Amino acid sequence: MSFSPFRIRVPASTANLGPGFDSIGMALSLYLTVDAEPSDKWLVEGLSDELKSFPQDDTHYIVEVAKRVAARFGQTLHPAHLRIESEIPLARGLGSSASAIVAGILLAERTGGFTLTTQQRVHQASLEEGHPDNAGASVTGGLVVGEHSEEGTPLLKFELSDLKVIVVIPHYELLTSVSRAALPKSFPYAEGVKASAIANVFLASLLSNQYELAGQMMHRDRFHQSYRRHLVPLLSACEEVAIEAGAFGVALSGAGPTVACYVREANAEKLLRVLTERFSDCTVKCLEADNVGVVVTNL
Repeated sequence: MSFSPFRIRVPASTANLGPGFDSIGMALSLYLTVDAEPSDKWLVEGLSDELKSFPQDDTHYIVEVAKRVAARFGQTLHPAHLRIESEIPLARGLGSSASAIVAGILLAERTGGFTLTTQQRVHQASLEEGHPDNAGASVTGGLVVGEHSEEGTPLLKFELSDLKVIVVIPHYELLTSVSRAALPKSFPYAEGVKASAIANVFLASLLSNQYELAGQMMHRDRFHQSYRRHLVPLLSACEEVAIEAGAFGVALSGAGPTVACYVREANAEKLLRVLTERFSDCTVKCLEADNVGVVVTNL
């Protein structure tokens, strides 16, 4: 079975937003794009410089994900010639692996001739990623709140208004495995209760547009940021500068090393200028929430 040429566009994402560890994420306006057309064999072209070192055959990660997903549903795939571009920096905490996973799922559907529901896509992506924050956001767009298990991945989507996210991206990678290794292997019960209360207040304040309170809870996170600060000194530096320049909250983006600064739209221009001047050795971008999620169009 062949297929018509198509394009997959997947948004980047930021995860945790401070205290929402492994359960809260947001899609952002940076994109991974995959163009596909029928071929006699798998051929993968990485068009962005960062992507040129990846495999050019069916051992490419996106194709491997597609084949695994298809196998779970008893489907086989027609080979494709893929051309891949990405605005999402690798290993920086902006969901590059999650976006690749979501691209692989949609690639499986279109080259395998089957269709999954949004909920199935979220579950398949979370099975690959291990948690729903980045992967779920890339599927549905918006702010997502989810919980993942082998049996299912309930996920809720929300759209936030009056919000920009200015990301400060250092020019070095931090592998998620290294950042995860900094976390404690166990957590005292009382500490868990306190951390959970902070996360609850954070989510309630974010969804009720009380952004300043949400920002306070970002800073008070007890789940992961305090254990990772030594790996990303940029976090403390950004907190000091960004809050004074108008941000209501600052948090590690995922496992880092990117730092996300959250700001109301009226203050975004000033904050972008201040952060660009202060962190001239980093890439600073002003992003917004992507409320659409993954999109597939015919070419």
